[in-house]
Amino acid sequence: MGERIFIGVAWPYASGPRHLGHCAGAYLPADIFARYHRARGNEVLMVSGSDMHGTPITLKADQEGKKPVEVATRYHEQFVDTFKKLGISFDLYTSTETANHAEVTHDFFLTLMKKGFIYKDKVSQPYCSGCVRFLTDRYVEGTCPFCGFAPARGDQCDQCGRPLNPAELIAPHCRMCGTKPVFKDSEHFFLKLTDFRDRLLEWMVPQEHWKPNVYHFTRRYLEEGLKDRAITRDIEWGIDIPLPGYEGKRIYVWFEAVIGYLSASKEWAKTSGDGEKWRSFWQGGEARSYYFIGKDNIVFHTIIWPAMLMGYTGLNLPYDVPANEFLTFESKKLSTSRNWAVWLPDYLERYDPDSLRYMLSINMPDTTDTDFSWREFFRRNNDELVATYGNLAHRVLTFTYRNFEGAVPTPGELDGYSQTMLDKAKDTMKTVDEFLYRCRFKDAIRSAMTLASEANRYLDKKAPWKAIKQDRQASATSLYTAIAVLSCLKTVFYPFLPFSSQRLHTYLGFGGNVADPPEAGWQFTVPPAGQKLQPPQPLFVKLDEKLIDEETSRMGHQD
Repeated sequence: MGERIFIGVAWPYASGPRHLGHCAGAYLPADIFARYHRARGNEVLMVSGSDMHGTPITLKADQEGKKPVEVATRYHEQFVDTFKKLGISFDLYTSTETANHAEVTHDFFLTLMKKGFIYKDKVSQPYCSGCVRFLTDRYVEGTCPFCGFAPARGDQCDQCGRPLNPAELIAPHCRMCGTKPVFKDSEHFFLKLTDFRDRLLEWMVPQEHWKPNVYHFTRRYLEEGLKDRAITRDIEWGIDIPLPGYEGKRIYVWFEAVIGYLSASKEWAKTSGDGEKWRSFWQGGEARSYYFIGKDNIVFHTIIWPAMLMGYTGLNLPYDVPANEFLTFESKKLSTSRNWAVWLPDYLERYDPDSLRYMLSINMPDTTDTDFSWREFFRRNNDELVATYGNLAHRVLTFTYRNFEGAVPTPGELDGYSQTMLDKAKDTMKTVDEFLYRCRFKDAIRSAMTLASEANRYLDKKAPWKAIKQDRQASATSLYTAIAVLSCLKTVFYPFLPFSSQRLHTYLGFGGNVADPPEAGWQFTVPPAGQKLQPPQPLFVKLDEKLIDEETSRMGHQD
């Protein structure tokens, strides 16, 4: 019986287009993991959706003179299109602006309140006399009191990752008009995080399979102590409070958005025709839950969401939170709000998705920040995808198709070198399997490309285009061996490069989807001698390096 894997992916704010940092931080690694487990024959549920509420959307709406729902809907539709083109294989991508999400959020709120984990209290809120309104967290900027970073937001510091309250900022000011806010009391609901510190520590300390950065950050944060946090705000855009008398307030986005993992699972179950199907991924402990996020969201997924789950009871806690570090460009952090990014919709208008997926996988910020440059992107595409992997596939398949009646040749007895190549392919299948299982994506794709390089050396040594003139059987044997390695490569590269893997799958004469697992799951399947090949085409396109300067100049621009 296969494993059951739940994959929750960070919910993007529908306030601006997605950039390469978002992709490398959460969406691509989640998709790699999901595709791998599906190919392995495991049952996977991967969900996410657009975060349609919160101040990033209202800020954008204020700037554009539009209603928040108009802005959020526009970007939600763009996200759906972008993820489809990039090949992010969600089982459900939804949004927080659904009746289902509101219902599940209300249930969570009322259940925690009934159990004593949500209470009312007055809190001092920033009020802007210039704008004549209370300011929610992101409308306030200042200097972080912990690391000195400016401008830090009123909800979180982008530099050190600590959650903040506006009152903690040094020299706070209104983001819209620059006025220094005054603080006035306002009644709000609080999540009693202090009740969960010991339980959270007891739960997370044994999680030694977590990435060191996630583990140590979480443990240090818990050991320093928790504070109760307000989960409502004076705002008119978002999920309403399911109690009378609070019509001018809304459930705050950081509390609401993480509930989206559960609400999306329930929505998926309903659309599948079995409204209870979500339970197999959330209850009973048989499923393992993975949450793919950037490092700035660690605290919400290793502390706040687990505390909420503990308080609600009956739902599985996260098994792993393989948060990635940041992707930078020219050593500067990619930022939607500061308009410094390589925008995914813009990229996908001009280049193939697999080229980007490769670059971000081989250069993934899994344990440290990594830097993106167009020069490195072009080099990786041309030297590795085109010259190494693509060239191997094209010269093997075109020569075989032309000289062996468009079919896989019948091999003779394998010599030592040929057997060694097949053994290396089998070993690579196993190695990549082990790396992917442990969310070590960069190591996995490097192992796959190493096999492609070794296969090229094998082909150069055997030179079947020369051997065919004196010993046709020797040529057939080396080509059969190379085709077997290609069949391995289409599988091990599939989680990373789904589009080119599907094309190679077809060129090799296989039907159906490359992701359809054989009965035994993830394994090395060699096309049989005589299997008809399809007319091959190049897997990848060589890029003109003259475009490097042009692409670099586009940075920071968006339509």
